[in-house]
This record gives sequence, C-alpha cells and structure tokens, in this order.
Amino acid sequence: MMSAMRVHLGSDHAGLELKDHLTTWLLDHDYEVVDHGPFVYDALDDYPVFCLRAGEGVAADRAEGRMSLGVVIGGSGNGEQIAANKVTGVRCALVWSEETAVLAREHNDANVVSVGGRMHSLEDMTRFVEVFLATPFPGDERHARRIGQLSVYDETRELPPLPESALRGPGGTDAPSETADA
Repeated sequence: MMSAMRVHLGSDHAGLELKDHLTTWLLDHDYEVVDHGPFVYDALDDYPVFCLRAGEGVAADRAEGRMSLGVVIGGSGNGEQIAANKVTGVRCALVWSEETAVLAREHNDANVVSVGGRMHSLEDMTRFVEVFLATPFPGDERHARRIGQLSVYDETRELPPLPESALRGPGGTDAPSETADA
C-alpha cells in the first residue's frame, strides 16, 4: 500500500484560520499533515519562524526520497513565499487562482505553495491548495531545463550562460560582453 502524501504547513497569525481549516481538510482527504505552527493566535508572531520550518520539512523529506509538498499561509502570502524560498531545494510559488496553482506545478515543479489568507475566501484558497496538490509535474524538457538552471545557480552561484540571441544588441548588433569593463 502506498503511503499518504505528506504535507507540511506553516503560517503566521493572518493565516492561522486557513491553516487550521486546511489541517482538517487534508486529514479528511487522506494526506499526512505536519503542522509547523503557529498553534494559537498571536498578532506579534513572525512568519519566518513557521514557514522556514515547513520548507525545511519538505526539503528533508525530498532529500530522503519521500514525496511531500508544503503550504505556507499569511496575509498576502508574499513574505511566506520569500521565507520558504530561502530553504535550499524549495521552490515556493504564490498562487491566487486555480490556473496559477496548476502552472506552479506544471511549469515550475513548485514543491511549496503560498496563499494569502486575507486575499481570498476560505473556499477559494482550499481549492487552490487542492489543485496544487493534485497537479503533477509532467517534466517537459523546457521546464526541466529551466528548473535545472536554477538548481545549478543555487549550488554554485554561477549565472547560466546567455543565449546567442541575448548576445546581439538592438537591431542585431553585437552587445557588449558580460565581462567587459565598464
């Protein structure tokens, strides 16, 4: 029997209501939930404390070969996305529609989704998460290539080479070299 997909959750006070709702929804839909907090409302809490832990959980699971995804939630979702993306191996996408949830998985192989608890209804946000979790990454070459470039940059801090088309300036003239002294 295949084990349930693990979903790591993290939020701040603005996302607490949605996180609590999602915990129940996920359990009712046979997901394994790892809740990184918060567990009580505190208007002064800091989202990095919880969202970094959710991202670390996803990254650790994946490093062990376990399929897991994450959901981080805040007022807008912006700060939570930034925090999760600080974790090596995490690709967190801010979603605001079913379409952006699908594209986050299909084009970016996002493994964490961020939603804004003050931006949408509870029903809409639950649907965005549902779509995100259900959408596979098809592995199309162009998307895999782009994700690979980001992974190499994460590891080496070396920029990918410019394509030939970027080496020509406006009107097809040669652009200055990247390494030329200004």
